[in-house]
Order: sequence, then C-alpha cells, then structure tokens
Amino acid sequence: MKNGIHPSNYRFVVFQDMSNGTSFLSKSTAPSKENIKWEDGNEYPLLKLEISNTSHPFYTGKMKLVDTAGRVDKFMNRYKDHLDKKK
Repeated sequence: MKNGIHPSNYRFVVFQDMSNGTSFLSKSTAPSKENIKWEDGNEYPLLKLEISNTSHPFYTGKMKLVDTAGRVDKFMNRYKDHLDKKK
C-alpha cells in the first residue's frame, strides 16, 4: 500500500439508521455537525443514514419500501396511466 494516501483522523462515530432507528458505533473520518450520547455514557459525533444493513431488503430478506424524498409517489403519479392499463 502507498504511504500517505489514507486519512489518519479516524474517530468513533455513531451511525443511526433513520428508517428504523437502529444505531451502531464504528470508526470514521466523515464530518458531523451533531453529537449523541452513546450507551457507554460518552458523547460521539452522529451520522444519519437513510438505509443500513438493518433496513436494506438484501440483508433483511423483506421487501420494505423506504421513501424519504417522495420518489415513489412521483413515479406512481407519472406512470399511473401506464400501470392502470397493465392491471
């Protein structure tokens, strides 16, 4: 591996899945503006995720629709006539 290309400022960060509320502690260099108190009583930076391994259909085996930006509604409205014809 090449020297000097990897970041050296790793720190503990709490990742929180916003679709189901689960959290986990890991190391990261990602910047964060929020902090959260973790189970061990210490305060760590918080990174919010839209989807993680606890909510992704590939890992859970369940088809679960996660829509945070209204994309599914836009799609359904746009192709409503086409979908109705297929039924």
